Amino acid sequence: MEAYCVKCREKREIKDPIAEYNKAGAPVTRGTCSVCGTKVYRMGRTDAHEGLPKPEVVRKAKKAQPRKGKLVIVESPAKAKTVGRFLGKGYTVRASVGHVRDLLRSKLSVDVNNDFEPQYRVPNEKREVVKELKKLAGKAEEIYLATDPDREGEAIAWHLMEAADIDEKRTNRVVFHEITKDAVDEAFAHPRTIDMDLVDAQQARRILDRLVGYGISPILWKKVRSRLSAGRVQSVALRLIVEREREIDNFIPEEYWSIEADLLPEGGKVSYRAKLAKINGETPELPTQGMVDDILAEMRSALYTVDSVKEGKRRRNPSAPFITSTLQQDASRKLGSRHARRCPWRSNYMKGWNWMVRGRRVDHLHAY
Repeated sequence: MEAYCVKCREKREIKDPIAEYNKAGAPVTRGTCSVCGTKVYRMGRTDAHEGLPKPEVVRKAKKAQPRKGKLVIVESPAKAKTVGRFLGKGYTVRASVGHVRDLLRSKLSVDVNNDFEPQYRVPNEKREVVKELKKLAGKAEEIYLATDPDREGEAIAWHLMEAADIDEKRTNRVVFHEITKDAVDEAFAHPRTIDMDLVDAQQARRILDRLVGYGISPILWKKVRSRLSAGRVQSVALRLIVEREREIDNFIPEEYWSIEADLLPEGGKVSYRAKLAKINGETPELPTQGMVDDILAEMRSALYTVDSVKEGKRRRNPSAPFITSTLQQDASRKLGSRHARRCPWRSNYMKGWNWMVRGRRVDHLHAY
């Protein structure tokens, strides 16, 4: 048996080897160098350790450090700065920067034989974020999960607890729909637990995306072009388009006519356009021009009277402020603008809100 000799600076045969256990309970072999007599030491279990009683190792318990302060976790760094100013001292605000866990990209990551159990992992780019949050959560007296007030935000809060090993007993969920001091104070005055119904809904959506897209996307790569993705939304939308196209292809055109007349009252200056709706109390069917000509001959010699006048009020509300989708739709419909040209308009439009609200969402009308 050999061990490294610090004096000879190379491995030498151990003279008078003694098998034993060190203070940490690990097997070692002690002896002397067979050349210079220096004490040598070798780690590892050998046959000589068989039958030797292993000592009980009493590990000193680490002294528990008192927790202090409150940790608040939001999604975006910009929101973290604003919320931190509202809360003041005693609060540490950090951002998760979106999701911290997701399904593995290299495989299906859904156990279809085990109640569709998802298999999550922390992406490499989020490991440092999770590590920091875990360290801060271990020192905090209370943890507040202030992710977005939607299904995705609820799921992010749950994933944070799982990935960073956050103690559920010290954790609260807070929700606010606008970044103002009053809204934040109101949310922290009424914390709650995580809504697992919302979490399960998000997981079901994500699992369905993976089950559908994982099988369909490779077909798109072969038939259309690479890097296209398909999922629950694209698949259903494609089916609706295909069904509609089949209806168009199978449509048999039929000839039909409608009759309208411009009527000018006696002594009047403004004419009124009227549409033929009924003949003798029945809705007319006008499939041929010959039938229309017969009716027109009678109508040209007829006298017309106003049977009744119905007056009413119509209320028309102004359109809602633009969000990203409606801005792009109007730009395309009214101006024929392409997406690349619309982007600067969208940015300038959204910048105009900065003086009125502290944050804004571009996917709905909430001033967030």
